[in-house]
Amino acid sequence: MSFNTLGLSAEILRAVSEQGYSVPTPVQRQAIPVILKGRDIMAGAQTGTGKTAGFTLPLLQLLNTASQSNGKRPIRALILEPTRELAAQVEESVHTYGKYLPLQSTVVYGGVNINPQINKLRKGVDILVATPGRLLDHVEQKTLNLSKVEILVLDEADRMLDMGFIRDIRRIIKLLPVQRQNLLFSATFSNEIKKLAGDILNAPETIQIAHHNTAAEGVSHVIHPVDHSRKRELLTHLIESQNWQQVLVFTSMKHGANRLAQQLDKAGIRATAIHGNKSQAQRTRALMDFKKGKVQVLVGTDVASRGLDIEQLPHVVNYELPSTPKDYIHRIGRTGRAGKEGMAVSLVAANEMGLLRDIEHLLKRELPKVVIPGYEPDPRIKALPVKNNGHRPRGNENAGSRRNGNAYHGKRNSNASRRARMH
Repeated sequence: MSFNTLGLSAEILRAVSEQGYSVPTPVQRQAIPVILKGRDIMAGAQTGTGKTAGFTLPLLQLLNTASQSNGKRPIRALILEPTRELAAQVEESVHTYGKYLPLQSTVVYGGVNINPQINKLRKGVDILVATPGRLLDHVEQKTLNLSKVEILVLDEADRMLDMGFIRDIRRIIKLLPVQRQNLLFSATFSNEIKKLAGDILNAPETIQIAHHNTAAEGVSHVIHPVDHSRKRELLTHLIESQNWQQVLVFTSMKHGANRLAQQLDKAGIRATAIHGNKSQAQRTRALMDFKKGKVQVLVGTDVASRGLDIEQLPHVVNYELPSTPKDYIHRIGRTGRAGKEGMAVSLVAANEMGLLRDIEHLLKRELPKVVIPGYEPDPRIKALPVKNNGHRPRGNENAGSRRNGNAYHGKRNSNASRRARMH
């Protein structure tokens, strides 16, 4: 099957072809025809399956078919994303695939000056991509109107709930017309997601591409047991000895990401960090430099585990294992995308073996373990417990909201709220 058989216009097909795509992915094959019929969908798809184009292409087709060119452009499609990076990249996709259509789009998110966003909104846009918090900021300032929205896309719905956006989402939905098309995408279908879907979707078509909490088939996994004190040394050795040119490395804490990036840089390996304490300009520049090859290693926290669109990323390294097995899936979802091969490497100290067992239990298989000669773990080092019973604190470091990431759980924290407001 080719894109030519999906009912898309010549203008959209031209833009798709210019990006080098000719055959749709499974989620695109299933979702596009259903969306074009005006149906609601509830789609379960992992990152890297092509789901962004799966909703962007038919959305553009529908809006262009019923184009409204008279007077000021009302917002006719609203795409909600959990993070700034993802929002920016989705809007970029909208712009790329809609380049030959008379439709306008823009993106709004926190952490940057709101005035340029207001100016763009005043000119009128057909498609708005937004994070929930900044969208509500605009609502309160009366700089946008959602009463004409025809299509709502709730992307990364599980991540939205994890980050405490449920109240914001429900508030936004109340501002939308009752009659609209709803597209919900989620990597997992928890009970909370199913309840949200039941509240906002109308007789949806369910699309399940891959079983939830499964890793991409193109990803090879390897575990390198090593003492915690020698992780940085081993990482440097792997990068240099195996000539890795593009590596995304995950740490647990923001200060750890900064320190590791600095250490790698001093060792002659071009590295930079990306996390929630970085300004939006710094994060955008870091990602751009990484994509262009100016930076060899991008060190990030879990803020980078969702939504980073990096084509053919060959290596993802868990410098420290994540606190939950599900986050392991999200992290390694940056590689092995859309049928391409990738490698997920984890440097595991003795005190992380419990976390590793949880990951293996989720994957339903034991991951291969390879001890690198010269970096054998010291058997005399005892396995100290990971803080907080094996679960590191889950910070709301990229909330995209003015609200505390724990709002979903009914908790409030003034410091967290101040930090979240910047997103």
